[in-house]
Amino acid sequence: MSDFVPYLVLPVLCGVGAKFLRLPPMLGFLLSGIILNILGYEPVEAISKLGDLGVTLMLFTIGLKLDPRLLFRTEVWLTSAVHLVITTVCGASFILFLTALGLGVHEVIPLEQAAILGFALSFSSTVLVAKTLEERSETRSLYGRTALGILVVQDLFAVLFVAVSGEHSPTWWALGLVFLVPASWLFKKGLAQMGHGELLVLYGIVLAFVPGYWLFDVVGVKGDLGALVMGMLIASHPKSNELSRILFSLKELMLVGFFVSTGLAGVPSLSQSLFAFLLLFLLPINTVAYTAILRWAGLSPRTSVLTSLTLTNFSEFCIIVIAMSTSAGLLDPSWTITFSLAVSLSFVLGTILNMRGSSLPSRLAALVPPVPVHRRHPEERPVELGDVQAVIFGMGKIGRATYDDLVQNYQLPVAGVDTSEPRVSALAEQGYNVIEADATDEKFWERVTDNPQVHLVILAMPVHGTNVDAMRHAIEAHSHCAFVAVSQYADEIKELKELGADTVVNLYDGAGSTLAEAGYKSFIEKFHPRTGSITTASSES
Repeated sequence: MSDFVPYLVLPVLCGVGAKFLRLPPMLGFLLSGIILNILGYEPVEAISKLGDLGVTLMLFTIGLKLDPRLLFRTEVWLTSAVHLVITTVCGASFILFLTALGLGVHEVIPLEQAAILGFALSFSSTVLVAKTLEERSETRSLYGRTALGILVVQDLFAVLFVAVSGEHSPTWWALGLVFLVPASWLFKKGLAQMGHGELLVLYGIVLAFVPGYWLFDVVGVKGDLGALVMGMLIASHPKSNELSRILFSLKELMLVGFFVSTGLAGVPSLSQSLFAFLLLFLLPINTVAYTAILRWAGLSPRTSVLTSLTLTNFSEFCIIVIAMSTSAGLLDPSWTITFSLAVSLSFVLGTILNMRGSSLPSRLAALVPPVPVHRRHPEERPVELGDVQAVIFGMGKIGRATYDDLVQNYQLPVAGVDTSEPRVSALAEQGYNVIEADATDEKFWERVTDNPQVHLVILAMPVHGTNVDAMRHAIEAHSHCAFVAVSQYADEIKELKELGADTVVNLYDGAGSTLAEAGYKSFIEKFHPRTGSITTASSES
C-alpha cells in the first residue's frame, strides 16, 4: 500500500496548487502525472483502470443531459464532417513538413502514415471538454450542447475508423444494438423503482457499464460511446437529473485517475518532446476551422468562438488510433509516446484557454464578422421581454420557486431565462414566461429589445462563477436595477456584494427560514386553529 503514497499525495498537492493559482484542479492532476513520470515512477494499472471507469461514467452522465435530435443539427454534423477533412489534411501536411526538416525521430514518412497521424489529431477530447463544461455548469448552454454534439459525431467517425481498420472491427451483432431503443422503456421503468439512495447509484453504474460499455464492446463498438448512448436513451426520464447529480462525486474521484495516467504515458526523448511541442501549432488551425464553419452555420461570433476554444485540444482517442495502427503494422510504435505528450500538452493549453473570466473569447469574437439577423440561430435572435419588471436567470428549482412567489404573492410581471432547451420547452408548456438564452453572454442585453421597466434581476444559477459573470453584464446594461443573487459560501457572498449585489441570499439560510415558516404554520393549524396564533401565559394575563 505504501507504494501508492506518491500517486495519492502528489495529485492532491498539485490540485491544491492549481486551485491556488485559480486554475482548474484537473490541470494539477495532469501535472502530477508528468512530474511522477519525470521522477521515474511507472504507470500503475489500478490508477489507469480507475481513470477508464471515470471516463465511462462521465460519458454516461453527459448522455443523461443530451437530446439525440441535437446530432442532426447543421451546426453539429456539418461542422464535424468538414472540420475532420480540413484538420486531417493540415495535420498530415504539417507532419510531412516537420519530418522533411529532420525533426523528430523519423525520416520522411509515406503519405499514408502521415494521413493516419493527421486523422488522429483531428479529434477533440471528449473527457476534457465534458469536464470543462461541467465545471462551468454549461453543458446545456448553446455552445456547450453544440460542442458535445460535435464530439458525439466525432466518436461515430471513430467507430467507422475502427471498422475500416480491420482491428477489432464491429461484428454483425452490432446491428442488434438498435433494439436498445425500444428496450429503453424497461430501463426507465427500473429507474423509477430505485428510490433515492445507494440503490439508485448502483443502478446507474450498472446501466453505464453493462448495457452501455460492455454490450457495445462485446460487438466491437467503442464501449465509451455505448455509455454515452445509454445515458441519452434514459435522458427523458424525470429522475435522470437526480441520477446525474448523485453520480457526480464518484465520477469526479475516478477521473483523477485518468488525468494522472495521461501524464504518466511515457518518457519522451528530447526530439520527441520537440516534435510534440511543435504539433501544438496545429491547434490554432483547429480553432479557426471550427469558428469559420460554426459561424457559417448561423451561430454568433461569441458562440462560435466559445465552442471552438472549448474544442481546442487533441483527443485521448489520438493515442488509441496510433496504438491500433501500430498493432496493425501501419506505424512505428515510437509515435505513441510523441503523441501522448502532445495530447497532454494540449490539455494544459486547452485548460488555460478556457479559464473562467478570460477576455480571450470576447477579443476573438470581435474579429469575426457578425451574422445577419435572418441567418442567426433561433436561440440567438432578438429577445422580446415584453412588459416584465423582473428577470430571473436560472429556472431550476430555486428559480421556479422564486418565479411563482413573485407572480402569485406580489403580482409582478416576470420573465425567466435558462440555457436548457428541454427545461425551457417544459416550462413554457406549463404557462411560464421563459426564454432560452445564456446569462453569461455579454451580448444578451444587446439582444433584448429596449425595456426600461426591468427593475429587478435575480441570479438563481447553481454555479457561483456563472452568477458573477451574468451579474457583471447585467450591471453594465441595467445599472439602475436591484440585483439579488444566491450563494452557498461566505466568500461567495462577499464577492457578489463587492460586485454590486443589493442582496445575497445564502441557500441554507433560505432553507432554514422556509422550514421555520412551514413549521410555525403547521403548529398553529394543529394546536391553535381558532386563534391563529400562539397563546402564552403572559398574553393571557
